[in-house]
Amino acid sequence: MAFPEPDSPCCTMSADPTPAELPPGLLEEYLQSARGQLQLLAQLADRLAARNDDVEALEALRREVHKIHGSAGSYGFWSASRLAAGMEETAKDWAARPGDTEADRGSLARWFVLRLAGALGLEAPISTPAAPQPGPASMPADRPRAGPETPEVILVEDDPALAELLSYGLQSRGYRFRLFRNGREALDALLALDSGEAHPLLLLDVDLPALDGYSIFDTLQRERPGTFRVVFTTVHGNEAEQLRGLEAGALDYLVKPISLRVALEKIRRWVGR
Repeated sequence: MAFPEPDSPCCTMSADPTPAELPPGLLEEYLQSARGQLQLLAQLADRLAARNDDVEALEALRREVHKIHGSAGSYGFWSASRLAAGMEETAKDWAARPGDTEADRGSLARWFVLRLAGALGLEAPISTPAAPQPGPASMPADRPRAGPETPEVILVEDDPALAELLSYGLQSRGYRFRLFRNGREALDALLALDSGEAHPLLLLDVDLPALDGYSIFDTLQRERPGTFRVVFTTVHGNEAEQLRGLEAGALDYLVKPISLRVALEKIRRWVGR
């Protein structure tokens, strides 16, 4: 799989504004430490690119990502913290199943390093290219995101870090998909979509700008009943929140932070491939 360069447009993520109350010099110390963490993460990504089931590298990756998840938000880097939260869940799954080599862990870890560097406003360390590992014969080839065919998966998500993570996973599995970041734009496109006899899977964030996920769902139920199979994504994983959507006709819920491996396995079952 081709991997984007650190300065390419798809890898640009502006750093969040940092808290004004930080003592002088403290932010610089944190960023200096973060540079070291990025370098270590890049080395771990190289190890996983060379050997997908490197148990020590998997555990070290989980530990380092956990540290970033806990510290980045304290310095105002909320995008980095959310990105690390998703990667931490994925790293936990990898560490628990080191022999499951379906995912290209090295490429995903390298992608994470690039995105994390952008979220922190730092230059990404240079990874050493490794020969790609052969994947399972049954794994579908990559397909372009856009095309004349009806998308199998439609992702409506305003969190840039999570949107990038899920987009990467969907692309790596060869799904036809579309991504929307704004609720109103998503609804307009969904109402106009010619889906034919297909019933695309709609991963719908509950908390969206312009129009929330429940409002989108209600409108689709009225205007295009039965067209989309809806799965809500939300940080509100309590029982009442989930029952609200399920009783209204949603297929399921994905609670954030989302493990990429778990999400892709569920998507495989929902889509049927």
